Amino acid sequence: MDHSRAVVFRSTAQTQVATAQAWYELQRKGLGAEFALNLEAAIERVARNPEHFPIVHGQVRRAFLKRFPYALFFLTEPNRMVVLSCLHTRQEPKA
Repeated sequence: MDHSRAVVFRSTAQTQVATAQAWYELQRKGLGAEFALNLEAAIERVARNPEHFPIVHGQVRRAFLKRFPYALFFLTEPNRMVVLSCLHTRQEPKA
């Protein structure tokens, strides 16, 4: 992982990622790993150019994963990106 800034996951986001990855793995062997790769690609895109992604609430920005119906909600700080949540696109983020 070659980020221009550090990436930190809040514990809620870590749990959401682990739950989604486990669910996909139960659906088909290897699909959980594909989810993880898509998540990693989204993180890399965000870390390289966080301002490219739209602000959706306050200072919170959103980036969609490719192929999977999930979005990362994150904040940018001078030296790091903080992932607040990783939600299925049909879930409503709590403000």
